[in-house]
Amino acid sequence: MLYSLYAPHPIAINPFKSVLVAMFTREKNNATQTAEAGGVSESEQLVWVLWKILRGDGSDIGPFTPTHLARSSVPPRLRASNLALEEEPANRPKFDPFGDTISPDSQNGNGERNGSNGASHGESQYPGEPFEVNAERDRENAYTSEGMALLLTARDRVLNLSEMRALNPLITQLTNPPMITSDDLAAIIANNPTLAHPVIAALITSNWDRDPISVLQYLDVLKHIPPTLPSYDVLGRLLRDPTRIRDINTAGVTTIADLVRIEVLGWFIHESISWLDNAEEEEKAGTTSDDRFSKGVQHLCRFYNSLIKLSIVDPASDADSTEMMHFSLRNSRFEEANALYRVLAMGRF
Repeated sequence: MLYSLYAPHPIAINPFKSVLVAMFTREKNNATQTAEAGGVSESEQLVWVLWKILRGDGSDIGPFTPTHLARSSVPPRLRASNLALEEEPANRPKFDPFGDTISPDSQNGNGERNGSNGASHGESQYPGEPFEVNAERDRENAYTSEGMALLLTARDRVLNLSEMRALNPLITQLTNPPMITSDDLAAIIANNPTLAHPVIAALITSNWDRDPISVLQYLDVLKHIPPTLPSYDVLGRLLRDPTRIRDINTAGVTTIADLVRIEVLGWFIHESISWLDNAEEEEKAGTTSDDRFSKGVQHLCRFYNSLIKLSIVDPASDADSTEMMHFSLRNSRFEEANALYRVLAMGRF
């Protein structure tokens, strides 16, 4: 709240800046002590937010809601012990109203400016702040913070090419630990399917061994996404992803493609058919005037046909194709459904 009162103005003129600095220092020290003891402080997110505000980058925290910050951990690089404020002179030169000269009070005996206590040697001016500011580390932290904001922004709009290029190298880091929840995934798929595939793949590979339950929660989202072109794009990429992961059932090796085919594909087809059946009922009732049902049937049949051509599903298998065979027969008035039914029938007989 102290920041938001003066959010439109630079942090340098915020009258509560000293309060924010003191809070940052206190919370950072507490979080660092907790980390040294082998734990993770609950104030890690608060330290990161204060760090962004005091750097003048408060607008970057816009995509983050308090609930999201509370539920997501920050990447290791942005832990409290790695964050430092840029140094600033504690004693600024006094203003001379009669000229541009520096007041003698601000100079030492050799005519040099008096700096803060040790600030000229790279030490922080803030009380209790023992960390030396490292410019390279500071740039890396800022880069990671920008990536966090872009990943959450991807839920609300399509990212441009420059934003995608900036975010792609950070995906692995931002998914271990995950910076997004399963609730965020559907929106990212709808707006940025090209980004969604590497994000989901990274979520699986980074967390499958240590927390398979959380990975299954992400996969559960894929079962219920609507049958739209972005959904088919993401699923198609995942079903061809050869990345190797551990098979928790046999202790052997499997791939992301096999995991998605076993855990997601059948459910997705079933939910897509239900979604299209509801769309057809709404169309017949006159509650909608768009062509989402007809387009949806065409796209689903094309998608399933491509799965057959890629040998991802077996048209001769009852378990794989029975539901889709009934659906294509029921909607055989559409050319794509008719063609799919013929392919499935030829595989059976």
